[in-house]
Amino acid sequence: MGEFELIRRHFQHALHPAGVALGNGDDCALLAPAPGMRLAVSTDMLVEGRHFLSTVPPDALGHKALAVNLSDLAAMGAEPLAFTLALSMPRVDDAWLSGFASGLLALADAHGCALVGGDTTAGPLNICITVFGQVPEHQALRRSAAQVGDDVYVSGCVGDARLALEVFRGKAQLSATDFAAVRQRLERPTPRVALGLALRGVAHAAIDLSDGLLGDLGHVLAASGVGAELGTSWIENSMATSPILKSAGAEFLSKFSLSGGDDYELAFTAPVAARDRVMLAAEHTGTTVTRIGTITATPGLRLLDAQGQALRQLPPSFDHFA
Repeated sequence: MGEFELIRRHFQHALHPAGVALGNGDDCALLAPAPGMRLAVSTDMLVEGRHFLSTVPPDALGHKALAVNLSDLAAMGAEPLAFTLALSMPRVDDAWLSGFASGLLALADAHGCALVGGDTTAGPLNICITVFGQVPEHQALRRSAAQVGDDVYVSGCVGDARLALEVFRGKAQLSATDFAAVRQRLERPTPRVALGLALRGVAHAAIDLSDGLLGDLGHVLAASGVGAELGTSWIENSMATSPILKSAGAEFLSKFSLSGGDDYELAFTAPVAARDRVMLAAEHTGTTVTRIGTITATPGLRLLDAQGQALRQLPPSFDHFA
């Protein structure tokens, strides 16, 4: 099978939302964001052995490859429009491609996000997606917009994906049922696009959690020139951590919830006066959110124990080059 037959068979996407004036098949795609909107653009690369295991099912890999990019749009409060796919692979495997494309395009269809171009080549398995969205000019949830006094929230559950990875590595043990549940969180994350849209005009700043809560929130603090104080009671006493992670042991629970990575949840800040609106956004989108701390004027991130004392050492988040 040649390159163009491969594309025609697996990646000729029939979806053509209003924001796509011209899809794949030409030298460039043409996008037409709605009046008053700005394009939001993000790129993520997934490399075998670094970002995913060779054992991941191809449909799950297709899902995750797009999900991690949609998560970036969610963090900006942007509506998905389209994406491109650059795919390097050692050889043409029709069955693998069929599964990969199925997972990729099913998620694309669910979010009205059209595949409008890209490239394929021979080489190590490497997936690079660039996603395009649109957001009203003055409503993007920028990292640099956190304000002193804001509440700090996290969506969904954190830590399960890292727990699944440690099971794969042989450093943790779970029942087959529990492992299947956390593996789903690792291999098929849910991009919080609906929540991001609902937080427009409500939240001040947001970021998606790819490298761990503390590290990613640190980017918001640095960009905004503020600090934060986070409690720890939420780790054991809220829906932000799953019963499976809670049962895995105190060491795993604290470390993975704070710096596990691969969660693809949202951390965001919002004014105290917006608490009811935050909860309404969560309810309307079917997403749990948990208030975990406060933005402060003093720079830096302080993690407080049950007695309100700052912990001296924080678990490090993921670093691609560490």
